[in-house]
Amino acid sequence: MFKNKPSLPEGQVDTLIGPQVVIHGDLVFSGGLYVEGRVVGRVHAEDGAKAVMTLADGGSVEGEIRAPVVVINGRVEGDVHSSERLELAAKARVDGNVHYKVVEMAAGSRLSGRLLHVESVAQPAELPDDDARVDLVRVVG
Repeated sequence: MFKNKPSLPEGQVDTLIGPQVVIHGDLVFSGGLYVEGRVVGRVHAEDGAKAVMTLADGGSVEGEIRAPVVVINGRVEGDVHSSERLELAAKARVDGNVHYKVVEMAAGSRLSGRLLHVESVAQPAELPDDDARVDLVRVVG
């Protein structure tokens, strides 16, 4: 289900934030980032870098996430910007808007915010306030 990672070789993790770690401040990364702990601040991939950010089911981010590929199975309080692909696993909890090109949502994942297709974001006047445009969504479950 969550196995196809086009940006990096399968399972590549360059940086691990363990379950006992709490980071206060912004985090800039490239390559594979795996978060089991807690980040209070923004998590951004370096501009132009191939990057995959994975949030484990016990992990949390309180701030904005911005990366080409984002896999969430934990808790996010903030907006998520994924320029290539976003995967929301079964235990994903997102309180914020999600900006995506392609999104995959497993049964059980929860989003409290708007789904905004990256090509649609440049033209927000086309979307009414209560509607979210959803393109290229695959619900698994």
